[in-house]
Amino acid sequence: MPRETRMTKPTTIDAYNAAQADDFRIICDELRDIIDHHLPEAESKIWHAHPVWFLDGNPIVGYSKLKGPVRLLFWSGQSFETPGLEPEGTFKAAEKRYTSSAQINSNELVSWLEEARTIQWDYKNIVKRRGRLERLT
Repeated sequence: MPRETRMTKPTTIDAYNAAQADDFRIICDELRDIIDHHLPEAESKIWHAHPVWFLDGNPIVGYSKLKGPVRLLFWSGQSFETPGLEPEGTFKAAEKRYTSSAQINSNELVSWLEEARTIQWDYKNIVKRRGRLERLT
């Protein structure tokens, strides 16, 4: 499959990962493998130019390449008990940043994915609720 250039926005997760530099592609591929394996019921797609996984239309987890690291984002991560995530933004999201695949702790990631399945804030309807989040589970 040909690599998509930085000028072209990738339309699939495969294309997104393939467009990354070697070290960062390895991080993205590993994150995707773990997420797909442990959250098989989730719908995955490119959303706002980045890979994101959804449960019942609600964004759960995604990643994006920033200037330096790859950022793994959990939309409801500030409500998780498993440590290791940093708050991100003004809502309930939390993140972990990686500059090497060696930094990925699969046990930690699996714990976050299990919590992401059971702890969700309703981002799907945030616009309808005028910026107010409600807890789903």
